[in-house]
Amino acid sequence: MAYDDSNIFAKILRGEMPSFKVYEDDKTLAFMDVMPQAEGHTLVIPKFPAENLFDLVPDYAVAMALTVKRLAPAVKKAFDAPGLMIVQLNGSAAGQTVFHIHTHIIPRAHGLELKFHAREMADFSELKNHAARIIEALGESA
Repeated sequence: MAYDDSNIFAKILRGEMPSFKVYEDDKTLAFMDVMPQAEGHTLVIPKFPAENLFDLVPDYAVAMALTVKRLAPAVKKAFDAPGLMIVQLNGSAAGQTVFHIHTHIIPRAHGLELKFHAREMADFSELKNHAARIIEALGESA
């Protein structure tokens, strides 16, 4: 399948759709998932038109990994999570629903069940608060 630049993440990158941004550099953008599986569910995307890992050029794959590594401790701290689930899906058979490569950072705790993926929209004021918590924790770790 060819990359479709009308996907929601491409629109977010172009500023055509809003997002609750937590981090941005020249090659990546990180923001809150609007259909989170847990509080603090954060997405990291490259600023490169790739549907999946197989289409992503190495420089952007490295940049995305570095952004995940930078953000993961802040997400963990902001939500006092004993663990994190870091997931990257490739293709609809793997569960990918937005066809712009992205990595999920999801806070986890024993006994905390995940919500279903891409089913329920979160309250935007809550997402704004979650983004602020991560940004604060990111600043503390800098």
